[in-house]
Amino acid sequence: MSGQPEGDAAALVATEVRTTFLRPDWDILARCWYPVARDADLGTDPTGVVLLDQELVIYRAGSEVVIAPDVCPHRGVPLSAGKGDGSSLQCAYHGLRFAGGGECVYVPAHPATKIPSRMRLRTFPAHLRYGLWWTCLRPDAIEPDIPAMPGWGDPAYQQVTCPGFDVAAFAGRQVEGFIDVGHFAYVHTETFADPADVEVPAYNPVATDVGFTFDYWSTVANFPRGSGLSAPDGFRWLRRFDVHLPFTAGLVVHFPDDGRLSILNAASPVSARRTRMFCSIAKNFAVDQPESEILAFNERIFNEDRRIVEMQRPENLPLDPRIEVNIPADRSSVAYRRGLRSMGLSQFFTA
Repeated sequence: MSGQPEGDAAALVATEVRTTFLRPDWDILARCWYPVARDADLGTDPTGVVLLDQELVIYRAGSEVVIAPDVCPHRGVPLSAGKGDGSSLQCAYHGLRFAGGGECVYVPAHPATKIPSRMRLRTFPAHLRYGLWWTCLRPDAIEPDIPAMPGWGDPAYQQVTCPGFDVAAFAGRQVEGFIDVGHFAYVHTETFADPADVEVPAYNPVATDVGFTFDYWSTVANFPRGSGLSAPDGFRWLRRFDVHLPFTAGLVVHFPDDGRLSILNAASPVSARRTRMFCSIAKNFAVDQPESEILAFNERIFNEDRRIVEMQRPENLPLDPRIEVNIPADRSSVAYRRGLRSMGLSQFFTA
């Protein structure tokens, strides 16, 4: 875990980032926590990512993972273009090395000269949860505000972290699609849904300290299409959603015979109109299923959703309730937009 930025780094970041969000919205979102990389994808060399229009570099420094602005403080070259050895990062321009905490530990041109104290990286916090590295650009507290995930860490559950998935759409649209219960019969018929099962039973979102939760009972099965599996006659499927504002949502699907499928959907906003979606999965049935099968099936579901979300207009998420028309099946969407408004986010959310 790395520490918070030194000095008034948060203010510096705020003035440096050219954001596609309205500045007041960016200031609110920058205080929230997001995953930026899958741990399995971080190797010896540095990785460049973007969060809220801020270009970041991620590298390993022994047991520590460092997250910092992707720019060398010496002459402004992206550090993600450099090389790593597992304990430090070497800049591609002059070979300066940066280790744990963003400290510069070696200047090849002057190996015997004291390194300037300002020759270090401003670092952001880095926390590993559910196979993902999470960070916050302007943390208000030391402890991270990362949602709990049922089943993760339980030895009775198989646990899988999906690779990051890119969506050319706003993060709020992606999350709203994940918690939408009326689209199964029209969007997911190639993966799990029955095109004839279209009715949406009533459900009621309940506010929580971090967002809202709701139980959705229906006859829509969650078995893969063509698997030959079926639920007992009269079985009603429970899907429990837990939304953690602004862009993370958990889902626990209750299967027959006390089976549980737990999914964490975290939409990491690259910009106002680009999202990198991360997903962790835990289940207590068929725990010997090859991971490749789980990843392939869920990628199909992600692609079904992506096709729709990338077509939506306006591209942003209109928080003014007069702009789009709601039906009773949209209670989750109404609660979500109400929650975003309660955070102080603007009417149209994007610049």
